[in-house]
Amino acid sequence: MVAGRQAEHVKPRDIAIAVAVTAVWGINFVAISTGLDHFPPLLFNALRFTVAAFPALLFVGRPRVPWRWVIATGLTLGVVKFSLLFAGMAAGMPAGLSSLVLQSQAVFTMLFAVLLLRERPRALQVAGLAVALAGVVLVGSRMTTNLGAFLLIVGAAATWGLANIFTRKAAPPDTLRFIVWVSAVASGPLIVLSLLVDGPATDLAALRAINVEAVAALLYIALLSTLAGFAGWGFLLKRYGATTVAPFSMLVPFFGMASAALVLGEPIHLIDVAGGVLVVGGILLGLVRPAALSPRAPVEDLATAR
Repeated sequence: MVAGRQAEHVKPRDIAIAVAVTAVWGINFVAISTGLDHFPPLLFNALRFTVAAFPALLFVGRPRVPWRWVIATGLTLGVVKFSLLFAGMAAGMPAGLSSLVLQSQAVFTMLFAVLLLRERPRALQVAGLAVALAGVVLVGSRMTTNLGAFLLIVGAAATWGLANIFTRKAAPPDTLRFIVWVSAVASGPLIVLSLLVDGPATDLAALRAINVEAVAALLYIALLSTLAGFAGWGFLLKRYGATTVAPFSMLVPFFGMASAALVLGEPIHLIDVAGGVLVVGGILLGLVRPAALSPRAPVEDLATAR
């Protein structure tokens, strides 16, 4: 990836791809909420990665990165992050707000990069971090009656930040191939956890009661959000670089909150809008680079994984 690609004009077709992917990822939160009406969180998470991984393994080769990073990312991103996300939403965190609060992963990614990779953030990045954190706190102030669910989503964002560090170390040349293997790694532990926590009887009852709505939600998050989403996003990253593509991810909470309002009837409060502006604005502020500085080659990570 060369730095010069960051300045390349983005073609209208590729803008359409970026918007389509972020729409898929935003609506994904509605699909998760729908699926959680039918499955326990751990079972739903296990099914998601099993369906995403094993059919695709027939068509992709080895991940072409060290196995330690595939395993580390699979456990943090697939097992811990998504289990916390699903648990938080099952505990009552609205789908639209979940899509917004989860964007605080960018803040945690920066913190872990400073602590683990010895990166030195720029002043604008620190300012953006502070603004985004203020937005998360503002949203959290409205969730005092369900603080536990809110904290589960924040925990998911923090774990996602750690998974992004592992992905940076892996530097996968093929994003789709990497996420397929990450999904395969996550599948087994999630099945075991579901059997231990929920119990075989609960899981079997959920599978017996499966219907068209449950299958549609599962196929959406496994095939559209995971495989098709990463295929499109990986294509854009290779063509333009992370600095050009990453800002499009700020459309995810827009689509998430809008689709949750339209499909699930979730109300959008003024405090949610204000918090969202702070979170998205803070993250975008951290992406700004002074014109006098020569940007470093971007790292392709999972900073927008859904």
